[in-house]
Amino acid sequence: MSIISKERINMSDENIVKKVCRELEITQRELAERLGVPPTTLSGWAGGDIPKMTELALNLMLENKSLKDKFSASKEAQKILNGGI
Repeated sequence: MSIISKERINMSDENIVKKVCRELEITQRELAERLGVPPTTLSGWAGGDIPKMTELALNLMLENKSLKDKFSASKEAQKILNGGI
């Protein structure tokens, strides 16, 4: 399994685990449940080395949230354009 080390990540970038929790407004325990891993595994990832497939899954979670937010905003804009219907 491929691991992304702290050295390969720009340290000014926020850890992906922490970013997902913040963006989705969930705890690390809740994220662990969604991913089907023990909370101790997730806390290890939050501290550094993250498997490549996990990083991809977390990025997809962020992208999904972003797309849902954009879709919701466009629905609201359409509602306004249609006279609030």
